[in-house]
Amino acid sequence: MSLQSETFIEKAPLERYIAPEMPSLIGMSRAELADALGQAGVPEAQRKMRVQQLWHWIYFRGFTTFDDMTSVSKELRAELAKRFTLARPEVVAEQISIDGTRKWLLRLPGDPDSKLPHDVECVYIPDTERGTLCVSSQVGCTLTCSFCHTGTQRLVRNLTAGEIAGQIMVARDRMGDWPGGTRPTDGVVPSGDRCVTNVVMMGMGEPLYNLDAVRDALLIVSDGDGLGISKRRITLSTSGVIPNIERAGNEIGCMLAVSLHAVRDELRNELVPLNRKYPIKELMEACRNYPGASNAKRITFEYVMLKGVNDSIEDAKALVRLLKGIHAKINLIPFNPWPGTKYECSDWDQIEKFSQVVFDAGYASPVRTPRGRDILAACGQLKSATEKLSARERMALRAMAMTDE
Repeated sequence: MSLQSETFIEKAPLERYIAPEMPSLIGMSRAELADALGQAGVPEAQRKMRVQQLWHWIYFRGFTTFDDMTSVSKELRAELAKRFTLARPEVVAEQISIDGTRKWLLRLPGDPDSKLPHDVECVYIPDTERGTLCVSSQVGCTLTCSFCHTGTQRLVRNLTAGEIAGQIMVARDRMGDWPGGTRPTDGVVPSGDRCVTNVVMMGMGEPLYNLDAVRDALLIVSDGDGLGISKRRITLSTSGVIPNIERAGNEIGCMLAVSLHAVRDELRNELVPLNRKYPIKELMEACRNYPGASNAKRITFEYVMLKGVNDSIEDAKALVRLLKGIHAKINLIPFNPWPGTKYECSDWDQIEKFSQVVFDAGYASPVRTPRGRDILAACGQLKSATEKLSARERMALRAMAMTDE
């Protein structure tokens, strides 16, 4: 493959992460927290106990200041406050869809000399009994999928583990989802004990091009003594970075989703240009070998329905043949339009016919209900709002967010 085509498939980051002067403890593993306590002068013999205390206050209780950690001595709290913060990503704007979907524009630390914004979008999708949080892994995206709005954005940088886990914590802050928290009275709120019950790595970016940080964040999210979201309720979505699929299964152990969208290489080369590097046959083999895959832990294949492009009955039959031997379900996604796209959503009756073919072959083939379309929060619509809004609009939205707080 030539350098020119390689560059077309995968964008190079424009910037690197520059840590703030006072780092946040959010996203640190237990070992890293122990090191931080060592920097604060805690004797080695006490660190394990102190780590467990901090872990509880940070991830179970959701505290944002050291002063409130009553089981920690005043002296240690003061020392930690001199060196570290408990900062999450900053909420710049919040939008609420008519269907209850919420989208947050989050500001992250960046290079103070750069004019590029370090912003991501995070989406909360509530239902009656559960709430799903769609989390980003990169500022921008390294891929150029032709049907995806995020793919038109520049790749600025990878997110850190703290910035990924921090999105879940921001959502829990906003939804009053900590012990003793107050839930919002507007929008749709689940009836269960928790507002955020599921996490999907389906926001901005390709998670498997930032695997180390994604892994470290999701291990915190799934920790039973912390955020406590089961790995069965965490789904990582990839466009098909084959070398890291097995690693994700072994090192994270969450559910896997694959953005497939086509059954022929020539079409998938156009829709998902990464296919030129990792073609369908190799991708299917990686899925067959995904650690832990079983009928109870099926791989989800995402298939966006594009009118006259990939929605024929012949495509449906080819999809069934392609997935033979894989523990799979197919998630059919009505295309969500965005400004400037050349694609249209398949007609509803065609989607139903396509689904029926897949269902008759023995595969679950739910059609994803579009959510948050009116605020560009639906699948494939995310793009840092700083690239879409004028300076005046950004200032107005930020003022609204500050008022809400």
